[in-house]
Formats: sequence, C-alpha cells, structure tokens
Amino acid sequence: MKVIVAITGASGGVYARMCIEQLMAATEVEQVALIVSKTAHEVLRFEGVELPTDEKIVSYSNDDMFAAVASGSARYDAMIVVPASMGSVGRIAAGVSSSLIERAADVMLKERRRLIVVVREAPYSLIHLRNMTTLTEAGAVILPASPSFYSHPATLHDAVMTVVERIMAHVGVNASHYEWGGEN
Repeated sequence: MKVIVAITGASGGVYARMCIEQLMAATEVEQVALIVSKTAHEVLRFEGVELPTDEKIVSYSNDDMFAAVASGSARYDAMIVVPASMGSVGRIAAGVSSSLIERAADVMLKERRRLIVVVREAPYSLIHLRNMTTLTEAGAVILPASPSFYSHPATLHDAVMTVVERIMAHVGVNASHYEWGGEN
C-alpha cells in the first residue's frame, strides 16, 4: 500500500507525526509520500513537533507539480490531509490545484481513491461546512480531530491516538485500536 500524507498549516502537527509513526509500523505500507506546506513547516516548528524519518518516506516539495503524487498513474492507494486547514479544505473543494497538496487531493478524488481530511478547526463557519459537504459528496471522508473518551485516555498521547486510530481504520491499515463494546 502506498499512502500520501499531506500536512497543512493548521495546528495539530502531533496528529501528523503519530499518523506517520503508525504508517511506518504497518507491514502493509510500503511507501509514504510526504508533502508539507510552507506554513505547516512553521507551525510544526512552533509546536515543537518533529516528524519521523524512515526509508519508507519519500518527501516532496509542495511546489513540485512534477512529483509522482500529481498523477493518477502513480497509483497511490490513499491520502491523509492531517491536519487540514480550512483554507486547504476550501481550495480542494473548489478543485483549485495551485500546490502539490491540492493537486494530489484532486487526483485522489478524480481516481475515486481514499481521501481522508482531518480538519482541525472550531467552530465551523457556514463556508467551512459547505466545503466539507462538497468534499464528502465528492467521495472524501471528513474526519475531525476530535478525540473520543470511551477508552479513558490518561495522557495527551492517548487522546490523540483515539483520532489516529480512526484515521488508520479509514485508510485500511490494520493497527491496534480501542473498540467500543458498550460496557461501562
């Protein structure tokens, strides 16, 4: 499985880091194409988040429109935009492909492949909701970075993992996760 991870300028780089770590640990993932926007680099630095390095990771510049991920013939299986800024969501929903992140997302939609958009914003404006509706209607999965508490997370790491586990499930990666059983 080949997965694209795109990081935009929203707060929450820890979600991206932990997603990449989970993808690296998954035996079914052979490659991760990593695209980080200019603003995302700044936010990651500000939040003190360092991204993992691994031989499975191939990094692309967000302005490299000749990168493999810009073409449907490259056959990536899924793309995760994590965290997804509302500006990126709006441009993707409008079909604007002025960066590699936007073009790769456009490719995933046109090829009917998995696109998981992990929005990190609150509250949502009507414009945000309409853009997310457009993406959902086009086949994307909108997965808000909203931790769950059924598993009684004891640390920030545990809370973030409740979102990351859901992302991995939507990508199709077999990873350990909490499963609600209805017990108290």
